Amino acid sequence: MTPQLSTTLSTSPVTAVGLGPMGLAIAETLLTRDHPLTVWNRTPAKAEGLVSRGARLAATVADAVAASPVTVVCVNDYDTLYEILAPAAGALRGRTLVNLNSGTPEEARAAARWAAERGVDYLDGAIMVPPPLVGDPGAVFLYSGPQDLFERHRATLASLGDPRHLGPDAGLAVLYNTALLEMMYATMNGYLHANALVGSAGVTAVDFAELALGWFMPTVVVNPSLAQSAPDLDAGNYPGDLGTLAMNIQALEHIVRTSKEQGVHADQPRLMLDIARRAMADGHGQENYLAVHEVFKKPSPAE
Repeated sequence: MTPQLSTTLSTSPVTAVGLGPMGLAIAETLLTRDHPLTVWNRTPAKAEGLVSRGARLAATVADAVAASPVTVVCVNDYDTLYEILAPAAGALRGRTLVNLNSGTPEEARAAARWAAERGVDYLDGAIMVPPPLVGDPGAVFLYSGPQDLFERHRATLASLGDPRHLGPDAGLAVLYNTALLEMMYATMNGYLHANALVGSAGVTAVDFAELALGWFMPTVVVNPSLAQSAPDLDAGNYPGDLGTLAMNIQALEHIVRTSKEQGVHADQPRLMLDIARRAMADGHGQENYLAVHEVFKKPSPAE
């Protein structure tokens, strides 16, 4: 199990973390930023490096929580959070818990209710960078929960990177995290499938990257017009004067047929085609491709 740490009181707000790869990066950053650190770990040996640099090893999780007005937990999931903190519920009362787990928005809201029932101030959070970037000023950390609580501890949270408060709903940080990760995986899968497609003709990934990543992605796909379309997404406005969904369906059909011809996995482009056809059936054929947004806003038919 991932351990948990807490910091001792200092002139600035203090923090607690877990000791997985991300938690260790957080702890090391806090020490670098001169936050006194009290460490608790189910496997004490994992904290030896931190202790040698000035962290204090607590005998129990309750002792660790009691050493600090703020406890930051970075463990695998919400069940682990409850398991770790159950013996420290009394010590947590009147203190602040900053939770950097991963999970679902409803799990985050349930954790906020769990904390409130125990008299604990609660911020939920999500880390948007890998461990080596923790502490970088541009490393984005997302937080949701009471604005005043976030402001009270902003200076400490800024030790870890760029803290962004998204609103009072405790589920927002996890929701943003999930949405951004979906963008990452969808983009990566598109790139990998495209590599497989040209690779079926003997084109190397190195040769393809120059055009795909050096020009096409930043110029055609992720360009200023995408951000400029955000108000249209909010308004449900998809003008088709520069290209219609019907035209894009033809392109998607070509991708599916080409994948089959080249002996490449076709499920991903077939799914994109099915979604576009659904939008077409809903009457969006003469609007632009962004009209598939209306399909995504509804549950899947099977649900």
